[in-house]
Amino acid sequence: MTRSRMQTPYLYHGRDLSGPARWPGGQRVPGPLLFAWYAHPPNQLGYCGPADRHAFSEATFDGGDVNALAHMAVEFDGALPYLRLIAGCNGIDDFLAYKVVEAYWVGNDLLNRVNRQAMIAMARERLSVLAGSRVHMLLAAAMRGVVHHSFHVLAVYPWIGLLRSGIREPSLKVMDSCRISWGRVVALQGDTALVSRRPLSFDGNHLLLGEAQLFSARFSTTRALLFDRLLEGDTVSLHWGWVCDRLEPPALAWLKRCTEMNLRAVNAIPAPDHLVGS
Repeated sequence: MTRSRMQTPYLYHGRDLSGPARWPGGQRVPGPLLFAWYAHPPNQLGYCGPADRHAFSEATFDGGDVNALAHMAVEFDGALPYLRLIAGCNGIDDFLAYKVVEAYWVGNDLLNRVNRQAMIAMARERLSVLAGSRVHMLLAAAMRGVVHHSFHVLAVYPWIGLLRSGIREPSLKVMDSCRISWGRVVALQGDTALVSRRPLSFDGNHLLLGEAQLFSARFSTTRALLFDRLLEGDTVSLHWGWVCDRLEPPALAWLKRCTEMNLRAVNAIPAPDHLVGS
């Protein structure tokens, strides 16, 4: 049976966390903490961020040490160009402000003020070193994409090229795990949520979202933040097999929109001549 929400707010270090990403009085959580909720899963896998993964995890969950998180956030060098561009185009001094962080991971109206030429310039100046010989494909995607984490996953890394060349795995699995996806919680057991979500699929040339499937997602280290406000039927964001946060309808709409825009941007890149018709 689905349990009802607690009438008494769940307190984490004296703070009411009964609503999505909010402190007492309806204030949003600090931006560095929101950033850490999403950045924690790949950091724990050793893919990005501080080398001291224990310290980052401890600052994120055990005490919510916002100052420490702000200092460690700059070690996520893949995210920094996006955060700085979003903040700069919106006249925001702090690139770890809540709305800037939310725009990068999930999406919001700040992305409407990032002009196309600024995005292309960022891709050329800050991301081309990651793309290597694929820089022309990166810039082509930047002509149509949006400044969002999904762009980094789908367009900057070489996975779409590997997929088109016939190397299906681990390319597809990595892209699907690394993007911020969304799903509906259908069951909770211990520190695991069973979530219905649409995985990435590949038709031989294009990436698309497949039919909904059930996935197990962990939330053990986010238990203090999420357990008493995560219910069957909730819509959640996911990153590398972890639940990051609950999504309200406006946030969900933005995440879907940004993902779909960047899928279209990548799919519009022509396949190399030697792969056409193969």
